[in-house]
Amino acid sequence: MNQVLQAAQTGSRAARLRCEFSIGQSIGHVIVWVVLTLVTFGLALLVFPYYLNRAVLNRTEVLDQQGRPIGKLRCNFDLISSIGHVIIWGILILITFGIAGFFYLYRVVRVVLSDTVIEYY
Repeated sequence: MNQVLQAAQTGSRAARLRCEFSIGQSIGHVIVWVVLTLVTFGLALLVFPYYLNRAVLNRTEVLDQQGRPIGKLRCNFDLISSIGHVIIWGILILITFGIAGFFYLYRVVRVVLSDTVIEYY
């Protein structure tokens, strides 16, 4: 607690994040991805984790210590630049009968976060 108080008194740049991803937006995304999954016979599920994380990150604001918005997160991920990543992991998931999928989810978060920047207002 003392460290937090000292950081606030010394003018630290500590910030918080607030996500405004609503249930309505979630329903819309689920409908789109269910349709894509059916149309592509399940292949869309390989890219779904990227776009799920991107959707949440793009609706996240950066707040200052008083709770005022000072910026937002912008995820620049696009499938074209990561298609090789998706293909390699798809093959690994098939070869390992799905076990590599657990590791894939962690790699997806890493890739998406690496393509995210903070845009200050």
